Order: sequence, then structure tokens, then C-alpha cells
Amino acid sequence: MEVPRERRTSNTKTVEDLEVFGLAHRLTLRIYEITRRFPREEQFGMVAQLRRGASSVCANLAEGAGRLNRPEYRQFVGIAKGSVAEVSYHLLLGRDLRYLSPTEYRELRGDYDRVGQMLTKLSQALQS
Repeated sequence: MEVPRERRTSNTKTVEDLEVFGLAHRLTLRIYEITRRFPREEQFGMVAQLRRGASSVCANLAEGAGRLNRPEYRQFVGIAKGSVAEVSYHLLLGRDLRYLSPTEYRELRGDYDRVGQMLTKLSQALQS
């Protein structure tokens, strides 16, 4: 599912231009798509947790980028990384409860592992 992006008229980079933001956003859309078929009784449980955790990655990147200094930005990158860990666990639980196929789990988990690595590098870049 492709989401249209605004056209930018300047060369100014925004948080949305970061590769990690783009990947995390695409994964959030995928999580929303997949959780539509979870059992109804999970609507306020796993579905809500997965969706909140997935969207939290980009939300924290955006909030951190909107802060006035690097240390605050870095703190929000750390919170985003925590959300990646939370989503990773819920994916494992979803697999074990058979809400996700083993293939879906492997693909999503691999992508979230990549997001986590990218967040670590972003955090390191903000430290220097």
C-alpha cells in the first residue's frame, strides 16, 4: 500500500525523509492491514497494542525531530527503539497464537530488527 507524499519545493530535509522513518511507516501500515484479520476479542488487546507500538516509532521520531536540541531528539529515538522491541514481542505472541503465519512473522520481525539497527545508528549520530 503506497501512501502519496507531499511534494517539497526546497531541499530541506524533514524527519519524513529519513529512510528509517519511511520503513517504519510502511511497517505501521502493514501492521494495520494484518491486524484487521485478528480475532474480534483481540480488538482491545493485541490489535491495539500492536498498532499503538507500531505507530509510536514514527510518532516519536517526529516528536524528537521537532525538539530544539539533539539530546532531546536522541531521547525520543530511544523511545522509538523501545517501541520496536514492544512490537517485536507482540509479533512473537501473534505468531505463537497463530494470528500470524510463520512467513509473516519472519518478514515483519526481520524488518523491525532492521528498524532497530537504524535507530541505533541514528542515536549514535545524534550523540556526536
